[in-house]
Amino acid sequence: MSQDEAIRQTPAKRERISDPERIRALAHPIRLALLDHLSDVDEATATECAEAVGESPASCSFHLRMLEKYGYIERAEQRGREKPWRVKIAYFDLRPDPEIPGSLHAVQAVASFGLESEFLRAMDFFSQIDGEPDEWVQAMTFTRTSFWATVEELAEFSRDLQDLSDRFAGRHADPSKRPAGARYSRMFAVVNPEPENPR
Repeated sequence: MSQDEAIRQTPAKRERISDPERIRALAHPIRLALLDHLSDVDEATATECAEAVGESPASCSFHLRMLEKYGYIERAEQRGREKPWRVKIAYFDLRPDPEIPGSLHAVQAVASFGLESEFLRAMDFFSQIDGEPDEWVQAMTFTRTSFWATVEELAEFSRDLQDLSDRFAGRHADPSKRPAGARYSRMFAVVNPEPENPR
């Protein structure tokens, strides 16, 4: 097993990103879609990305270069005349830093796009749920809860939630690690305190 393969099959430490420019680079629906797609495949060309996200190759090329500029993706090994892209950092945590002006507003912008994207994806699933086998319907969940917690407890809970999917590490890169019958699945969660002073 190569070092690159070993890294991809091991739960990775999340890179904290607080630089406003790097965060704002993700505040675009096409870039989020491209990053999602490249996270799901080993590598892809701009044309392959365009087919996956429903955009033109020229538009995808532009947005892929922006993702490269800010360190999210990189060029993979050239395939003949094709120049594919791959994810450079698989796990990152966009987190504002009070010492860095603009980082909070940048996170707000990306969160808005991300929330809308995940909402639409979940709505698409529920609109088609009547076509799903019952065992898959029973396996999924839509859950919400509320509780009282200190800031330390909330931070620990957030980290625990982020780490839940580590048990499936390596299955994107290596299909042989996927058990028979496995389906591509998604988790979307937001952990937040209620506003102290609602507007």
